Amino acid sequence: MLMVLSAGIAPGLALLSYFYLKDQFNPEPIRLVVKTFLLGSVITFPIMFIQHVLTTENIFMGHIANAFLASSLPEEFFKWFIVYFVIFHHDQFNEPYDGIVYCVSVSLGFATVENILYILANGLQVALGRALMPVSSHALFGVIMGYYFGKGKFTIDNKKASWLFMALIIPYLLHGLYDYIFLIEKRWVTYIIPFMLFLWWLGMRKVKHARHLTRKMHEKVQLAGNQNFD
Repeated sequence: MLMVLSAGIAPGLALLSYFYLKDQFNPEPIRLVVKTFLLGSVITFPIMFIQHVLTTENIFMGHIANAFLASSLPEEFFKWFIVYFVIFHHDQFNEPYDGIVYCVSVSLGFATVENILYILANGLQVALGRALMPVSSHALFGVIMGYYFGKGKFTIDNKKASWLFMALIIPYLLHGLYDYIFLIEKRWVTYIIPFMLFLWWLGMRKVKHARHLTRKMHEKVQLAGNQNFD
C-alpha cells in the first residue's frame, strides 16, 4: 500500500514543485497552494460520480461525445470553478504567474487522487505510464488555464470575460482531444506522442510568457517607487 501511495503521489508533487519554483518574484504561500491541491483532490469524487452516471446510463454515445462531454467537460469545469471562486479574487493572486501556480495545484490535486485509484485498480506496472501522460497532461492543462486566469486578473481593458472564458475553453478542448486520442484504441500511440510534445511546448511557452508579464509588472512597480522617492 505504501508503494502504491508513493507511486501515486510522487509525480504530482514533483510537477507541482517544478512549477511552483518557477515563481521567481513572490512565491505563493504554501498554505494556500496546499489548500488548492486538497480542493482539487476533493473534486475527484463528484467528478467520478458524474462520469460513472454518464457512462452507465449511456447518455453520450460515440468517442467524441465521451471524450469531450463525459470526460473533459466536468473535469475542466470543476477545476475552473474552484480557481475562480476560491482564488481569483484572493489578495495573494497578485501576479500573472500566480494563476499558473494555483491552477496547476488544483489540477494535480485531482490527478493525484485519480492516479492513486488507478494504480490501486491496475497495479504498480502502470505507474510510469500514468506519470508520463495523465498526470503531466493534467499539470499542463492547469498551466494553460492558469495563464489565461492571469491574463484575466491583470488585464486593463474590457477583455476580462474573454480571458476567463479562454481559461476554460482551451484546456477543455485540449483535454477532450487528449481523451479522444486514447479512445482511438490501436492507433493512439501514433498520435499521443506528438500531442504530448506539443502540449509540453505550449505549456512551457505559457510559463515563459507569464513569467515575462510578471517581471514587467514588478519593473513597473519598482520604477513607480523610484519616481515617487525622487
